Amino acid sequence: MKIASLFAGSGGLDLGFEQAGCEVVFANEHDATIWPTYEANHPCALDKRDIRAIQSSEVPDCDGIIGGPPCQSWSEAGALRGMNDSRGQLFLDYIRILKDKKPKFFLAENVVGMLSARHRETVNAIKAMFTDAGYTLSVTLANVADYGIPQDRKRVFYIGIRSDLGFTFQFPEATHQRLNLEHAIGDLQASAVPALAKNKANPHVKIHNHEYFVGSFSTIFMSRNRVRQWDEPGFTVQATGRQAQLHPQAPPMPRAGQNEHCFKKGFEHLYRRMTIRECARLQTFPDHFIFHYSALENGYKMVGNAVPVKMAKIIAAAIKEQLAASCSDIATEPN
Repeated sequence: MKIASLFAGSGGLDLGFEQAGCEVVFANEHDATIWPTYEANHPCALDKRDIRAIQSSEVPDCDGIIGGPPCQSWSEAGALRGMNDSRGQLFLDYIRILKDKKPKFFLAENVVGMLSARHRETVNAIKAMFTDAGYTLSVTLANVADYGIPQDRKRVFYIGIRSDLGFTFQFPEATHQRLNLEHAIGDLQASAVPALAKNKANPHVKIHNHEYFVGSFSTIFMSRNRVRQWDEPGFTVQATGRQAQLHPQAPPMPRAGQNEHCFKKGFEHLYRRMTIRECARLQTFPDHFIFHYSALENGYKMVGNAVPVKMAKIIAAAIKEQLAASCSDIATEPN
């Protein structure tokens, strides 16, 4: 299957679809800090324009369109402005291209905040636009931890099948194979290094991207425990270094007051943020996938905003299987 990727980021979705046997024939990403990473890890040439400048005719014919329009305006950690924010409105350009190209399917991924009550009217309008574009829509809230991915990460997946194909996509059932931090990052503990001054990349890493953000912890960060233990999955990987979760070598942070936790006395030296590579492992990026950056914040952003590669592969395989079954059914129908 041929795929067009919009809002590609570092390409977690793209890599998962590639691993499932698909070919990405078009990829677009407007953030210049991401370009070196995408170009170093994917064969597809990268269109670097603002999506609003891309004409639908410039996107090659394809079987599917995938992408995660920017989620900051929908996030519970953000302003929750939704479609009143220019980033939230980029959804409209995703739908514009989808409506014009009419591929067999589309996939759009976004944060849980999109389902909050205050956004119900807007989300219903988005669903109607997908339907009006000619697609039978499936909306699924899934925790990737239920699919063998070592972090608790809930995301909303909008998947549409072109209406003339005559079926509704069935989201793959959870495997309930729970993987923990020991399995994901246990071998990396001793080789992590801190960032250089001003949180710049450290050239002395033995493993690519295996440095961690340094500096003070905010009051918000210290408001709750930020440490998962070795036998647990990680927290959701964040798209920021300063708010990155702590490494499981440290004990849980004890409560020090209402909305306040602290580092356990005598163990303060064990509390460090996870490295970019450790976060990439939780996002199921392979170690040969190298993130390119000079400021660590950009590395954490690329990793945290990605769709876990393994989750993308699982969904891609399900889409391929269901499309193949549908085409087979159509082919065998009597005249």
